[in-house]
Amino acid sequence: MRVRRPPAWERQPSPWREAKPALIAEALERATARPSGNWFVVGASREIEAGGRAYGRTVGGVEVVLWRGEDGGLRGGPGACPHLGAPLRDSRVVCGTLVCHWHGLALEGGPYAGWEPFPVHDDGVLVWVRLDTVGGEPPSERPMVPERPRSESSVDAVYTAVGRCEPEDVVANRLDPWHGSWLHPYAFVNLRVAGTPHGGEDDDAFAVDVSFRVAGSLVVPVRAEFTAPTPRTVLMRITDGEGAGSVVETHATPLTPRGHGVPRTAVIEAVVAASDRRGFALARAAAPVLRPLMRRTAGRLWRDDLAYAERRWSLRSTGRFPG
Repeated sequence: MRVRRPPAWERQPSPWREAKPALIAEALERATARPSGNWFVVGASREIEAGGRAYGRTVGGVEVVLWRGEDGGLRGGPGACPHLGAPLRDSRVVCGTLVCHWHGLALEGGPYAGWEPFPVHDDGVLVWVRLDTVGGEPPSERPMVPERPRSESSVDAVYTAVGRCEPEDVVANRLDPWHGSWLHPYAFVNLRVAGTPHGGEDDDAFAVDVSFRVAGSLVVPVRAEFTAPTPRTVLMRITDGEGAGSVVETHATPLTPRGHGVPRTAVIEAVVAASDRRGFALARAAAPVLRPLMRRTAGRLWRDDLAYAERRWSLRSTGRFPG
């Protein structure tokens, strides 16, 4: 589909009356009340390679290190060496064993010398860690991974950015679909919110009709739904149009402890694209080339969306947030 003359930015229908602060706040409140089982997304599965280096991230003020054993399975635990506190994220992995670069203490992934592993999960696109002291909820055996297109028929890419805000500010941004074509006119055209949540578990989605800009006047119209299955996750699923079934998972992982003066949150966004078009097989074959382009597109959007989330936190933290 081609839009020859899309409306000028200032002449598009203004949705500010529809974007009711109370409606967004209620959707956010329901999302933050859902259980997470204390699971946090820490990065992309392909970032942690068998035979590769250790991978480290701080979640809620807790240092975490992850690596792969010789069998390719994910290992993880505290990021400080139990000997003298060396940062294990900088250590080497030798034949599936994490070897501390300060004094050579070796960890295979099981309990050792006071070092206790964390429960970890690799879903094929993202890796998760369970931190019960950070989450403070009843733990679950596995994280709640949204349904995705099958890996053999899709292309995925993971983008990560960090902002000065809390996870709820990232989630609130995604539960405000009205801002799409105003804040991101380079990406979206003719956005209309076709349905809002009513609060029930089976009816708690924002439905959006929107056209994605591809190049110039070429756009792709779709219908998408936004839901928040956990307190730190917003899922966008294309339900009709090109790429139906494709998903964008936005995960907000706190880096700083709760109550920290200036919070920092990692936005870890997984795009899993699928299509019934015959040419999509070529796109899948070119996935290594496509992934940087997909990450670049996500990065442009998140440049603006993190500014939104950071502004929201700034207003909340000083008591100036509307409502």
